[in-house]
Amino acid sequence: MPLDFDAPVDRIGTDCSKWSRYGPDVLPLWVADMDFAVAPGIVSALQARLQHPVFGYAAAGDGLRAQIVAELRESHDWTVGPEEIVFLPGVEPGFNMALRALLRPGDTVAVQTPIYRPILNAPGHWGMQRLDLPLHREPGGWSMDREALEEGIGRSQALLLCNPHNPTGKVFTRDELAEIAVTCLSHGTLIISDEIHCDLLHDGRRHVPIASIDPGVSDRTITLMAASKTYNIAGLKCAFAIIRNRAMRATFEAHRLGMVDSVNALGLVATEAAYATGKPWKTALLTYLQANRDYLVEAVRTRLPGLSMQAPEGTFLSWLDCTEARLGMPAQQFFLDRAKVGLNNGSDYDAAAGDFVRLNFGCTRAVLEAAIGRMEASLSAG
Repeated sequence: MPLDFDAPVDRIGTDCSKWSRYGPDVLPLWVADMDFAVAPGIVSALQARLQHPVFGYAAAGDGLRAQIVAELRESHDWTVGPEEIVFLPGVEPGFNMALRALLRPGDTVAVQTPIYRPILNAPGHWGMQRLDLPLHREPGGWSMDREALEEGIGRSQALLLCNPHNPTGKVFTRDELAEIAVTCLSHGTLIISDEIHCDLLHDGRRHVPIASIDPGVSDRTITLMAASKTYNIAGLKCAFAIIRNRAMRATFEAHRLGMVDSVNALGLVATEAAYATGKPWKTALLTYLQANRDYLVEAVRTRLPGLSMQAPEGTFLSWLDCTEARLGMPAQQFFLDRAKVGLNNGSDYDAAAGDFVRLNFGCTRAVLEAAIGRMEASLSAG
């Protein structure tokens, strides 16, 4: 049966965060949660598991570990051992757990801004200093300041990396990752890499895990991944860390902090099914998302005066610069009040980015067009 991503899925009344945050008159394009029905194989696997009447604490089995090992080898040309996988209820708990386990209060953590708010805030949770290394928008995409990277990494005990990058959609090239890795190794800086969007790349790109650059890098890296964003199963709370260094893995595991405990039983089932059966669905999804991205880029260029964007190289998220529109208020508030479109506030990703918004185009084309039409009308009305 052909996969139809244009088919609307009514999420009202399902305790869905995305569609319940605002009133029924608002189109929500904010949180990184897609509106598409998940792959049929995932549903079937969950239905089969639901035939058993007990839902106690769960542990990942050998089958899931083997499936992840095979997935990483096939999709990312990265060979890991099944014992190197540590299961977690989410990537966000994972990078907080890594900071708490492997750094000390007062240490410095570098991040590349603008950045996903939980990453932006994570160092402060543990009494650490945050060092911002801004990315710069250029005609060809987002770039790093090499001199600032060298200087900043030299002052930091850890780099909290996000690749693909949220919210800009930048996908770091192998050469860029090698430069980051060499710089971190030369200064003894730990790499904590959030790679949750690693399967959502556009224009034929292929994700490179920074830990796969060479064994020395792998030995100083905690990589965080999940099937959750790609396969739209974030609510099932299952992610995993890849930690090659045995001593670092033991320290990480010993700091579950009384809150990063076992993983959702159904999340483990869904993750295994996603990697085992979901590839045709993922292929169709990427085609649809890339078409949505291109539709949005053209709409911003031709229909939304004062707005601009760099086409994201990965993710289903776009970072819109509304500076030239001179809205007279934070852009997120303007579009919520005037257009009834719910977006993410740019200042959540960088204090100086109040004229930016993050827009989630992981929705049907009809919803995307309706939101663009509302934004266009609000800009015309002034």
